[in-house]
Order: sequence, then structure tokens, then C-alpha cells
Amino acid sequence: MIQIPMHSRGAFDCGTLPAVNTQRPSSTYSADNILSVNTPKRSGSSAGAVCPQSARQPGFSQAPPPQTIRQPGFSPSASAGGKRARAVPALQKTVQKGQKVSIGGSGDLSRIHACFGWNVTDHRCDVDVSAFLLDGAGKVIGDSWFIFYGQPESPDKSTRLMSTASDDREIIAVNLSRLSPAVRKIVFVMTIHEALAMRLHFGMLKDAYIRILNPADNRELVSFRLTDYYTNIISMMIGEIYQHNGMWKFSAIGNGIARDLAGLCAFYGVEVC
Repeated sequence: MIQIPMHSRGAFDCGTLPAVNTQRPSSTYSADNILSVNTPKRSGSSAGAVCPQSARQPGFSQAPPPQTIRQPGFSPSASAGGKRARAVPALQKTVQKGQKVSIGGSGDLSRIHACFGWNVTDHRCDVDVSAFLLDGAGKVIGDSWFIFYGQPESPDKSTRLMSTASDDREIIAVNLSRLSPAVRKIVFVMTIHEALAMRLHFGMLKDAYIRILNPADNRELVSFRLTDYYTNIISMMIGEIYQHNGMWKFSAIGNGIARDLAGLCAFYGVEVC
């Protein structure tokens, strides 16, 4: 069970949680059908039961550095003028939404950097990035296999959230050679902090992108710039990497849901208190 430090309007628990998640499809979400929730109709609010402070999880040996633990009103991207608009880097190998491309052989590509950027049209929007390390069934292999500001490194030390002074706002570094064999894919997600309480949504963002770099030479392997900014979603599955027939591939997802970070945890099988 993981604790996610964030704030929501009102108290949610196991009894009240189903009532707030009213906008649900009848089938399981997937990369193919998740677009069905992105309709013009405004979705009802959704949130998971959360706790006010983060805690180290069983099997996670390294405590998060103090600067990565979110305090009320704090955001790595909001500090040091992080809300100021930034130019989008020159994206060199762009793909379209829904496209899947190979980025390297499993024997040749040992590390990647997933780099993220965005701008906001509403200064209240505070964007976070996270990664879910999933098994073949599309669920995390354990609660600690979820990387975010309160848990910046995976148990196998393969995946970690980095601070950055580059053109990108956030970076998630992945050492593919150290990745647990149980992990079949990594989904990269962008969420808006306190979106439910402050009534924020992705229609207040622009210029969002993900680019995958080879840190050995800083060469871009693939990039995807978001094109759809829905007003009824607060979390975006922007892309994922996975292994197929000995090749690492990237899929440009670009679809979102009306759930906050705790709701995404429930979606991917992370147990929250």
C-alpha cells in the first residue's frame, strides 16, 4: 500500500470512493478503448483515498530525497520560475498519436531518458510526471513499482525521477539493462496536481510533449507532441515503452482520463490508503 501526498476536496474513503467515480466505461481501460472517456461531456470528479504524507514502502530501501517530497504548494516544476513559458525543443523524430515505432534492440539500447515538457494557460496548473512499471496483465508488479515525486526510484534501481536543468521540465531515467524481467512495459503519465479541488483540466495546458533520448550521446530516438487537450480530463497517458520480439518500442498514446494520481494508481493496481 502506498501513500500519496496530495490534497482533495473533502474526505474520501473506501465507502465514498465509488460514488465519485461515476464516469466509467463498462469494460477495462486499454490503449485501444481509453479514448472513449474523452468525450465533450464533463465528467464527474474522481479521486482515490489518500493520506497527507508519503511513506517508504516495503522493499523500497532508499528514502526519497527531501526535495522530491511534495509539500503543500510545492512543485519541482513550479519552483525557480517553472511556470514561465518555455520553448519546445527541436523535436527531430516525431510520431503521430497511436503510432508505434522501434527505438532500439534489447542488446544495443541499455539506457533511455524520457523527457517531458509543457506550458500552461492557467498559472494554477501544476503538472507532475510519473511512470507505472507494468506486468503482462497491465498492472504494476507491486505498489513500489510506481515512480512519482514521493517515490522517485523503482525497487530494482532501474527507473528514477531526475531533477533537470535542461530544456525539459522533467526527466525519468530508465536503465533497461537493470529492469526487472517481470516488467513488460512502462507507461509515462502526466497529471495536474490538485486538479479536482481546483477544477483544473488539460484544456489549460499546451505544448506538452515527451521525447525519448539515448543518454549515451543525447540523441533523440523518438518524440511525440500532444495534440488533444481535453477539458474533461486531468491525467494523460502520454506514451509507453515496451519490448517486442527483441526490440524496444515506443507507443504514442496521448489519451487521458478523469482521474487524479490516486485514481490512476487504482487503475494500474497500486493500492492507496
